[in-house]
Amino acid sequence: MSIVYQTRPSDSPFVESITHGYTTSDGAPTRPAETNWHMVFVKTQGQVHNFVVGPWTEAGVVNYWAGAEILWIRFKLGVFIPHLPAQHLLNRETALPAATGNAFWLKGTTWQLPDFENADTFLQRLAHDELLICDPIVDAALQGHLSDTPSRTVRHRFLRATGLSQKHIQQVERAQQAAALLQQGVSILDTVYELGYFDQPHLTRSLKRFIGTTPAQLIPAHCQKVDS
Repeated sequence: MSIVYQTRPSDSPFVESITHGYTTSDGAPTRPAETNWHMVFVKTQGQVHNFVVGPWTEAGVVNYWAGAEILWIRFKLGVFIPHLPAQHLLNRETALPAATGNAFWLKGTTWQLPDFENADTFLQRLAHDELLICDPIVDAALQGHLSDTPSRTVRHRFLRATGLSQKHIQQVERAQQAAALLQQGVSILDTVYELGYFDQPHLTRSLKRFIGTTPAQLIPAHCQKVDS
């Protein structure tokens, strides 16, 4: 394994998880599509690099090098930074300017770099200064609790808060569910049926686009049929 890491939940209502890790060798693995955005802090060769990353609309390749220490903060869907439009973050890493010492600039203010232990305090400060906002309409829509909000309003709020449409998020989540079923040994045809794909080619296109692999590549070796 070229990345050694540990993940924990966060006390912040804005965050899904906090991950800390080290790269032990160079790597260029395929990474799946990602609907959530991250703050990422990388220490390597005595330098610190700070980014707001993603979301990523399709699968792609991520490159990293040995000897880096990385902190990932994964934010919940519907959470956004008001002065950084979500659509401008799509499919890119946006650098946060470094300040003196272990600090960086965000909206005209210097912030000390968080670490795995104090990240919740850092997030609490961001929320207190209203640099993190959660859109309640997006949150309700994701939980299926919206009833009378106009669809046009919902579309606008999703684009503002996530940079993505609700349909795109659902497509990525369905592909993730399909990948999980196949890895558990569920057959391709049963996966197609259970998740409502039109047919096997539809499933294949979805997985190649959002996961970066084919259905057959996800099925455990002991579940694959061997031709005689």
